[in-house]
Amino acid sequence: MRVLTFGYADPVTVEQQTSSVPARRRTRRDEIIEIAVGLFAARGYHGVSMDDIGSAAGVTGPALYHHFAGKEAMLVAALIPVSEGLLEGGRARVATHPDDARAALESLIDFHVEFALANPAVIALHLHELDRLPEEPRRQIRRLQRLYVEEWVNVLTNLRPELVAGEARVLAHAAFGLMNSTPFLGGEVERERRAALLREATLAALVGP
Repeated sequence: MRVLTFGYADPVTVEQQTSSVPARRRTRRDEIIEIAVGLFAARGYHGVSMDDIGSAAGVTGPALYHHFAGKEAMLVAALIPVSEGLLEGGRARVATHPDDARAALESLIDFHVEFALANPAVIALHLHELDRLPEEPRRQIRRLQRLYVEEWVNVLTNLRPELVAGEARVLAHAAFGLMNSTPFLGGEVERERRAALLREATLAALVGP
């Protein structure tokens, strides 16, 4: 998974989706990251300057350096917390259903669909800009993503014992492809119905009709 101005975790953040983590108050830094993410997703990383971000945020480009060392630091600050939040939230969902793999899977699907609908710009960044990160933060994100995938794999192999881990991993990545399609969805279907369709399609892909 790797795993348009869209909002950065707006209006529902990963933290708010994870009941074990209380929502924290948004800071000016959070607002700048949200603006940068929207611009990166709309124009591409190289199509956005610090001055562009500063103008959109209502500050001068140089003033942004009080918060970030540069665009690269903004990209890191946007993507790493998302991967951390997905892993933490996924683990929390699984932990609430230790003896019911079907319920755990449905809870994981609900969690990820809500994330994907709230964060299409972040998903677009993962798809198109992750390789622009320096090696160490890129490796950190990849590791967090692998751990998140394994939460799905463990639930799937418990629910469907006929699957080996590699097969479950294929299905998990296919499910992410479905759920992470939100950057490409138009607004002709209202949000609640979009969520229901994504949940139904993902569950059917993982366990069959």
